[in-house]
Amino acid sequence: MSQCKNLCINPNCPNPHNEDTQLFCQACNSELLLDGRYRVNKQLGGGGFGKTYEIRDCSPQNLQEIQIQKKVLKVLNHNHPKYVELFQREAHFLMRFKSPGIPKVEPDGYFTYFPYNSSEPLHCLVMEKIEGLDLKQYLQQRGSSISQKQAIKWLIQLIKILREIHNQRFFHRDIKPSNIMLRSDGQLVLIDFGTAREVTETYMSKQSAGQVTGLFSAGYSPIEQLNGQAMPQSDFFALGRTMVYLLTGKHPSELYDFEKDELCWREYVPNLSPEFANFLERMMARLPSQRPPSADAIFEQLMKLYHLLNLGDSSASQTRQDFSQTSPAFGSQQSKTSVSAERVPHPSQSFAPQPPVPISQPEQQLTYVETNQTNHSVTQLPIETHFVSRCQQELAEYIGPVASIVCQRLVNKNPTISNVDFVQTLAKKIPNPKEAEEFKKRLLS
Repeated sequence: MSQCKNLCINPNCPNPHNEDTQLFCQACNSELLLDGRYRVNKQLGGGGFGKTYEIRDCSPQNLQEIQIQKKVLKVLNHNHPKYVELFQREAHFLMRFKSPGIPKVEPDGYFTYFPYNSSEPLHCLVMEKIEGLDLKQYLQQRGSSISQKQAIKWLIQLIKILREIHNQRFFHRDIKPSNIMLRSDGQLVLIDFGTAREVTETYMSKQSAGQVTGLFSAGYSPIEQLNGQAMPQSDFFALGRTMVYLLTGKHPSELYDFEKDELCWREYVPNLSPEFANFLERMMARLPSQRPPSADAIFEQLMKLYHLLNLGDSSASQTRQDFSQTSPAFGSQQSKTSVSAERVPHPSQSFAPQPPVPISQPEQQLTYVETNQTNHSVTQLPIETHFVSRCQQELAEYIGPVASIVCQRLVNKNPTISNVDFVQTLAKKIPNPKEAEEFKKRLLS
């Protein structure tokens, strides 16, 4: 008898473990052969948003292929319309690309699955399994920041991936260390395309009318995304901030100087060349017009910079002039090049400088901000960023991914709410009284 096990993905199943020969779960009677071809080996991860599983393709034509290429199944456990939209968007986006820097998804990789006696479907996506660590995990396990040389090499890889995405008239909108995977062979892979948007006339008209939802990852997203005005140059800002994190080992909020209104990061990078520092600062300029015009422009300048710093370029003098503080490197008009953090912070951020954030601290989750509001003024918040983030993560365990929206709306509605009132108000969103009390105890004890 086969020793393989088969997991049931019904979230309410009392005992999901089954023998590989069974077609229906012995505990809940849900079907085990998903979409007529996939069996689940084991769970890889999970949270408020959904779960991921390692799977195998049992269809005869794929038996040989699956031995070479492992696959994962992403399952959305909550059917909030916003998250279903993002999930489907990621599926349709990934089906269009065949690149080592983007997870592969087959044309029929998206499907819905109904557990036994359930009227609500589970949204499923089968994709290539990326073996490795994300860059946040990598830095934590490494215990130290990366070198300037490594940063430039990685930046070249990532801008080539972005160039392919932007050339297809898409932009990512949520680049950060936890959304970049490092394979065992050194290849970087950009993941989590649920927030990707296609640049179309419809999107631009909605954007100008203030009908586009803002997507914001504190510390990495530029200010225009807070107002629903994301564009390809927004990816350049986020990529620059990601490089600063990798070079310093510090979250960008830890490096922000409120009095100077700038990111003070250079002193944390040993042997940092002024040319590379200036290059990153142009990528992170406050205004999109001050950033590089395209991924092609960044790639061209990166190659020059790599030759200058690592290969002893014979035209080093002219190249250094190209990267000088007073000479824009991208052929655009002269602009302020010092790196500034967002002058109007995200509502979940305080105006005050953030306390030190160790590498191991959970990264800010993506926050959704509706941008058709008439008033975007922000006042100083008594709630610290890490506390709001922690509440959001804890609440997601009880009510799912809608927790981010609940937390954000509460902060927007009452920006001076105390920690205790904030937690007690959130607890009322948990249907189960016992779980609500547990939620309050975990956050207020």
